[in-house]
Amino acid sequence: MGIRRVEPDDEKAVETAVRLLDEAFQDDPVSSWVFPDPARRREVHRHLMRAFLEISLAEGHADLTEDGTATALWIDVPAEPEEGDGPEEGDGEDGPAQLRAAVDPDNERVEQIGRLTGAVHPHGRAHTYLLLIAVAPDRQGRGDGAALIAPVLERCDREGLPAYLEASSARSSVLYERLGFVHLGEPLRLPDGPLMYPMWREPRG
Repeated sequence: MGIRRVEPDDEKAVETAVRLLDEAFQDDPVSSWVFPDPARRREVHRHLMRAFLEISLAEGHADLTEDGTATALWIDVPAEPEEGDGPEEGDGEDGPAQLRAAVDPDNERVEQIGRLTGAVHPHGRAHTYLLLIAVAPDRQGRGDGAALIAPVLERCDREGLPAYLEASSARSSVLYERLGFVHLGEPLRLPDGPLMYPMWREPRG
């Protein structure tokens, strides 16, 4: 599988990544909780995905398959992040509030998702954070996602670097278990919503 980095000035790659993220997560349990009205979700969900991509480009990197069918967003988390500036929050003193203002100002759940995931995110050890991974709907179930993130996990093994993610469903958490991730504490229950599954991977070898 050919994989390349998404560069911020590569408009075509950026738009491809945003489209993949939007399509892959339109019916995801967490996205459906953040945007419960399907019509509103179709209208503004892509703006949230673009914001997440911009965060990953600023604080880590994004990978894209050469055929444009899968993308993964990574954030490099230092051992001791600055107070109030977790990986989900982006730049500034109040990232979740800024995210809400930029994406959907009247929707408090846009801000809430950042605060809730930020509260359970582990700190103290440097690690790489798989923020999101998206595979085109017609290519899902073929192992493309695992192949896309394999080079980063191999680098983690070489460098002795842990990895972290939040699975958005029990089904996806099983897939990550096959890659060496284990559940980290109790699942995160979104208010009146689905569970998210914090998962941690120690480097192998």
